[in-house]
Amino acid sequence: MLPYPHIRPVIFSIGPFKVRWYGLMYVLGFSAAYYLVQRRIKRLGLKRLAANFENLNFVLILAVIIGGRLGYVLIYNLPYYLKHPLEILATWHGGMSFHGALLAVIIAGIIFCKKNALDFWQTADLYVVVAPIGLGLGRLGNFINGELYGRVSTVPWAMVFPNGGPLPRHPSELYEMLLEGVVLFLILWRLQDRKMPPGFILAFFLIFYGIFRIFVEFFRQPDPQLGFLFGFLTMGQLLSIIMILGGLVIMLCRRGKEASL
Repeated sequence: MLPYPHIRPVIFSIGPFKVRWYGLMYVLGFSAAYYLVQRRIKRLGLKRLAANFENLNFVLILAVIIGGRLGYVLIYNLPYYLKHPLEILATWHGGMSFHGALLAVIIAGIIFCKKNALDFWQTADLYVVVAPIGLGLGRLGNFINGELYGRVSTVPWAMVFPNGGPLPRHPSELYEMLLEGVVLFLILWRLQDRKMPPGFILAFFLIFYGIFRIFVEFFRQPDPQLGFLFGFLTMGQLLSIIMILGGLVIMLCRRGKEASL
C-alpha cells in the first residue's frame, strides 16, 4: 500500500479569495490548448479561423464551465440541487461532468462555426487533439482533492483516501490521468498529420476516450447517489458507450469528405 500524499487543495488565499489546485489545472489546460491550437492554425494557414480564434476560445471556455456544471447537476445529482438550488453556483464544492462539458462544447462549436462560416469538423479536429491535456490535469486535480477515488483494492499501489474510509482503494484518478490524458494525447497527436476526412480526429477522440473511460470505471467507485445502473453499469460507462457510438457514426458520415477551410 502506498501512502496518500496529503496536498492542501488550496494553494494560497487572500481573505475570502482562494486559489485551488483544481482551478489551476483548468487554467493550465486552457492555456495549453490556446497555445497549441494557435500554433497549429498558423502552421496550416487557416486565416479565417485565425481571425475568429480569440472569440471562439472564449465561447468554448464558457461552454466547458457551464456545460460541465449543468451536466453534473442534471445527470448526477438533480434531486439534491432541486432542494438546494443555490449550490448549483458553488463550483468550489466540486461537481463537474466531462460528458456535460463535451456536449456543451460541441453545441457551442457548431453554432459559432455556422455563424462565422467556419468548417466545424476541421475546427473540432484541431481542438480535440489538445483536449486530453486539460482532461489529464483535471484528473490530477481530482486526486489532490481526494475525490473520485477508486474501489477497495489490495494492489500494492492502493491508497487510503481521506474521505474514502479506512480501506485502501485504487487511485483511479491517476489511471484516468494516464489513459484519458497522456495516452489519448499521444494517440491524437500522432494521428493529426495523417490524411483523413475532417471530423475523423473528433471521432477517434470520442471512441478512444470512451474505451478508456469504460475501462477505468471498473476500478472507480461509483457515485454514491447513483450506484450501478441495471446492477452492473455506471453512469460514466453508459455515457461513454454513447460517445463510442457517436464516434462510429461520425466516421460513417464523414467518409470521403473534404475540408472547406
